[in-house]
Amino acid sequence: MDKIFRIAPSILSADFAQLGNELRDVIQAGADWIHFDVMDNHYVPNLSFGPMVCQALRKHAVRADGTRVPIDVHLMVQPVDALAQAFAQAGADLISFHPDASAHVDRTLQLIKAAGCQAGLVFNPAEPIDVLEWVIDKVDLVLVMSVNPGFGGQSFIPGALRKVEKLRRLIDTHRQQTGRDIRLEVDGGIKTDNIRSVADAGADTFVAGSAIFGQPDYRAVIDAMRAELAA
Repeated sequence: MDKIFRIAPSILSADFAQLGNELRDVIQAGADWIHFDVMDNHYVPNLSFGPMVCQALRKHAVRADGTRVPIDVHLMVQPVDALAQAFAQAGADLISFHPDASAHVDRTLQLIKAAGCQAGLVFNPAEPIDVLEWVIDKVDLVLVMSVNPGFGGQSFIPGALRKVEKLRRLIDTHRQQTGRDIRLEVDGGIKTDNIRSVADAGADTFVAGSAIFGQPDYRAVIDAMRAELAA
């Protein structure tokens, strides 16, 4: 089966004073999803944005032809449940969270699905993936952190590739057994010069922040990433 690759620019690296324009520009440049890094200064040492920002930006997350661009919310928060539901109401399409931030991972996944969103689990660089085995039937997305969460602009941690390979095997086995596909996303230090190796390890969705928003021409970066993925 041919993989469909998706590029999800992270607005954590965008110009916060111009968020609506930044969203429109990066969608016009070819973004597949918009990635929201939500930080609470509790689970991670930083504070970003809440559901009101998501709600304000929802109307900007559309392509020129009027189709909706998925908003991919990564919750680096503890506790999870109330904010997950608030983001679902604010227009999120996918909501992922860290298993160690939820008292009851299965229940949190059920809440997200019941709110009409796709649900994902996020694994930090030093975190095992054992929990996935017990809830894989409720998961639509697995996000591997290739940096420690909390700040944009960090360097890629190479050990993440082994975790991606392991997850790819689990996801492929699940698809063979159920026919259901799960997206495998990687976030942290993704750039044009390493996106191919991350894809080779098994990822199909790539979060890039400063690699895109730090450049003068968003389309040039996204096109260069796609060229690497197509190579």
